[in-house]
Amino acid sequence: MTGDRIRNLIRWKSGSGGIFRAVLTESHQSMSAPFLLNAILFERGEIAVPVKLISRLHEHRRWVNQSLIESVQMLSEAQRNQTFPIGQGSIWKSLLHLYAAEYVWLERLLGDESPVLPGDLPGELSGNQKGAGGILSFSELKQKWAKQEQRWIDYLEQLTAEALEELVSKRSTSSGKGSVQRTKRGDVLLHVCTHAQYTTAQVVNMLRQVGATSLPDTMLITLARKQMAEIADQD
Repeated sequence: MTGDRIRNLIRWKSGSGGIFRAVLTESHQSMSAPFLLNAILFERGEIAVPVKLISRLHEHRRWVNQSLIESVQMLSEAQRNQTFPIGQGSIWKSLLHLYAAEYVWLERLLGDESPVLPGDLPGELSGNQKGAGGILSFSELKQKWAKQEQRWIDYLEQLTAEALEELVSKRSTSSGKGSVQRTKRGDVLLHVCTHAQYTTAQVVNMLRQVGATSLPDTMLITLARKQMAEIADQD
């Protein structure tokens, strides 16, 4: 099907033009027919992010988390608690926040309407650990994180394309703090990964500044190449 026919089909489908007025400008006339059709279907919600892609991003997230843990465990307690004007203020507090955010979102996805990490005060940023029964040591955090990652694996193995479109309600402790926000399950799952990448960058910055001798390689392409090399070694 030619680009002109796709454009005519799009105009017919959208009646008076609608959102396509912004797409079909003079500068966009060179767009290919498949690009135009996919772009508009995505905008209309008729193309969803594949479950396989989300699972892959979470596989990368778990791999990066493990790399962070391996780097941080080589530090002294003083280095972990050294203060910085970025992230949550220290490597230790940033790791707690990262773990807590992943804990809270998983619990919410599993049905808990008011998830709070043990040791956190409700209503404050995840990982605050200002209450009783919090995480007291790096070794404890490491053990809890390993168990949590397995729970994430179990959850993602049961995930369906239909579930990605479901709405999840949660009271925010960050943007729009205090308000109840409704978000598609698929967007929540993407947010968990992008939040992890953002926090990881802050931790890596702090690792450099405390003089860490081993910095984690956090690039997805590195994970992919390692996996390809492992496959080649098995052949």
